[in-house]
Amino acid sequence: MSAILTLNAGSSSIKFSVYASGAAPEELAIGQVESLGSDDAQLSLRWQGEKTAAGIGKTDHAGGVAAILAALEPVLDGRTVAGVGHRIVHGGTLFDAPVALDSEILSALHRLIPLAPLHQPHNLAAVRAAIAAFPDAVQVGCFDTAFHRSHPWVDDTFALPREYFDKGIRRYGFHGLSYEYISGELDRVDPTDHHRKTVVAHLGNGASMCAIQGGKSVASTMGFTALDGLPMGTRCGQLDPGVLLYMMAQEGMDHTRIRELLYTRSGLLGLSGISNDMRVLEASDRREAKQAIDYFVFRIRRELGGLAAAIGGLDTLVFCGGIGENSARVRAQVCADMDWIGIALDPEANRTSADVISTGRVKVRVIRTDEELVIARAVNMRL
Repeated sequence: MSAILTLNAGSSSIKFSVYASGAAPEELAIGQVESLGSDDAQLSLRWQGEKTAAGIGKTDHAGGVAAILAALEPVLDGRTVAGVGHRIVHGGTLFDAPVALDSEILSALHRLIPLAPLHQPHNLAAVRAAIAAFPDAVQVGCFDTAFHRSHPWVDDTFALPREYFDKGIRRYGFHGLSYEYISGELDRVDPTDHHRKTVVAHLGNGASMCAIQGGKSVASTMGFTALDGLPMGTRCGQLDPGVLLYMMAQEGMDHTRIRELLYTRSGLLGLSGISNDMRVLEASDRREAKQAIDYFVFRIRRELGGLAAAIGGLDTLVFCGGIGENSARVRAQVCADMDWIGIALDPEANRTSADVISTGRVKVRVIRTDEELVIARAVNMRL
C-alpha cells in the first residue's frame, strides 16, 4: 500500500495532508505546523475524527517536516509514501500544469524567488526537506499561477513599454489551486450549467477573486505579486503606485521598509489597528474594526462589478476561503442591494452557510475549497 503526502508551506507554517493512493485519493488525515522559527511551534493533526495538538519546540521547515513525519507514523500504518505534492506559489510563464520536480526545474523555480519573495523560498525549503525524507518518492509541484495562464493578453499586461512584458513583468494571478478545485466542484454539483459566467471570491488572510468562463480563468484581481486587488489580512491590495514614489521621496523609505509595510502591516490589520483576523474584527465594537470590514467589502463589490464586466455578465457567485466560507456578515454585506445584477440572498441560508444561499437569478454558493485535494490528485496521476 502507498500513500500521498501534500505540503503547503508558508513563511512560518506548513499545512499537510496524507491520502491513500488508488483510483482516487482518499484522505486519511490533515494537519498543520504553526509558528515555525519561534519557541512555541505547534503541530495539530486531525485523524479518525479527533484533533490533537502538541508543541514541537523551536525549529525550521526541515524540522517541521520531520515533526510531521513522526506524527504521521500511526496514520500511515505501514504505507509507503510514494509521492509528495507541493503547493508552489509561483510558476512564472514556464508552468501551466503540475510537474515532476527535478534539479533543473528547482533551479528555474529558485530564479522566480524575486517574484514571490515571502512565499517561494519556503515552498522550495519544504521540497528540499521532502526530497531528503523521501528520496525515492515522486515530488510534484503544483502552481498557484498555473490556472491563470489562460488569461487573455489584456488581462496579463500592464501599460508599460512592451519590453517589460517580455521580461516577465505581467499579471500572473494566484490562488489558482483553489480556483481549479471550485471550478471542478461546480461541474460536479451542477453539470448542466457549466458555470458559463462565474466569479469566485477566495476570501481569507490572503484574498482574491477570479472570473471564470468555460472552466478557464479570464481575469483575476491579483497581479504581478500577491499584493494586488483586495485588501487582505496584512497585505494592502490595490494601491496607487504614486504612493510608493511619495514614500521613497518624502518618507525616506527603502525597499525593505516598503516591502514590510505592504506585506505585513497593512490590510485589515493596518486599517483596524486591532487584528488581521476577521473573527476578532467582527466581535469588536470599535469603529476602526467596522471601518476595516467596510473597506474589505467595498473592494470586493468593486471587483465583482469589474469581473462580471470582463465575462459579459454573471450566472454564479461562489464564496470560499476561511472568511468566504464562514462569515455570514461579510457575505451579506457583499450581496446587499445587488438585485441590479441578479443577486438576492436568503438570510437564513446565509446564516447557516448553506450550499446555496441565494433566491435571485444569480446562484450564490458557499463551497469549502480544498487545495490539498487538487495537489493529491496531481500526484496520484503520476503514480
